[in-house]
Amino acid sequence: MRWFDASEAAFEADFAAFLAEPRGSGPDVDALVAGVIEAVRRDGMAAVLRATLDFDGVQLAEGSARLSQGEIEAGAAQCAGDVREAIAFAAGRIADYHRRQRPADERFTDAAGIQLGWRWQPLASVGIYVPGGRAAYPSTVLMNAVPARVAGVERIAMVSPPGRLEPAVLAAAKEAGVTEIWRIGGAQAIAALALGAPPLAKVDKIVGPGNAYVTAAKRRLYGTVGIDSLAGPSEIVVVADAANDPAWIAADLLSQAEHDPDAQSILVTDDAAFARSVILALEAQLAGLSTRETAAAAWADHGAVVIVGSLDLAPGIVNLIAPEHVEFASEDPERLANGVRHAGAIFLGRYAPEALGDYTAGSNHVLPTSGAARFSSGLSLLDFLKRTSIVKSGAEGFEALAGPTVALALAEGLPAHARSVEIRRNRGP
Repeated sequence: MRWFDASEAAFEADFAAFLAEPRGSGPDVDALVAGVIEAVRRDGMAAVLRATLDFDGVQLAEGSARLSQGEIEAGAAQCAGDVREAIAFAAGRIADYHRRQRPADERFTDAAGIQLGWRWQPLASVGIYVPGGRAAYPSTVLMNAVPARVAGVERIAMVSPPGRLEPAVLAAAKEAGVTEIWRIGGAQAIAALALGAPPLAKVDKIVGPGNAYVTAAKRRLYGTVGIDSLAGPSEIVVVADAANDPAWIAADLLSQAEHDPDAQSILVTDDAAFARSVILALEAQLAGLSTRETAAAAWADHGAVVIVGSLDLAPGIVNLIAPEHVEFASEDPERLANGVRHAGAIFLGRYAPEALGDYTAGSNHVLPTSGAARFSSGLSLLDFLKRTSIVKSGAEGFEALAGPTVALALAEGLPAHARSVEIRRNRGP
């Protein structure tokens, strides 16, 4: 864990160097991923099954790669009742939140007499990657599949590494409207979704987080298929004053540290004594945490405390970080949050821990990481819609646009463009 004092002359340079330290870069996997993709392009499902044996140590027959409806039903039925209720509760809130994001179609006639507009339509098919490593992630299923269903996507194909799919994951898939589930993971699953590996048909877009191999495959296949983002390790910044219970703030910092040894948790406060109390509370909580090995590594290697002279300086620190999540646990959180331009999600008030956003608040927890909040947003309904422009013109509107269109086409050295307009001016009906 690093301790920074924003009043020190070297703070800006030292903090920038800290933020630039690599997290989760791992070995160079691109060459291996490129080979997997080419094999799937060439051999389809046979290559997927070979890669599953090579990388996951699981031998699958083609007929067992896809879960049957019976397997899904039986697995979901094993989910504990209170968890099923929580899944339904969360799914309803996620659906309500994303339903409000639906944009309107538009048609209008401008001063030249040209009819213009746009219309929104759902993607036809989406693939969802659900990790199968450190834990079961029913929330990942909900956050990716529910907005797709609300958007009107007809086919939602889920992939997850081979092994036992937890009942909560299957219950979430059923609740969210997933139409097919495949027990394949890694770069081979991304390649299969992007390129098609019959009987697994290709999709139009792939969403969902994964490891370095999954991310490398998404990067290579973008353009062949749409993707949501290139996810990195989780991040949280907590801006807190001394009126908070240190144990609450410590718990919030650990809520993201337990995700991954490369996760980052940063406390920004104007009270050094309070910061030390938070650190003590965090260490005490680590001792009883089942995920303490992961959380302790993340806090030790990537955690930080930033002491500022006034919390009014906190928004500037947040903008430097451009974090995935930021909490404002302070007396006037709205005022401070108004100064933030770069953050994936903002949580306001002492009773708005980030964990609510991960599960039940309704907003999406698929958010930009590694500073990407400077230029991108979290997953939304818009990720599952596409906008088509509409142009309609009669003779009068055509004449208003014809001259400038010809001039621009000729200026660009594109005579056929110009002719397609001139021919109508010269030989109109």
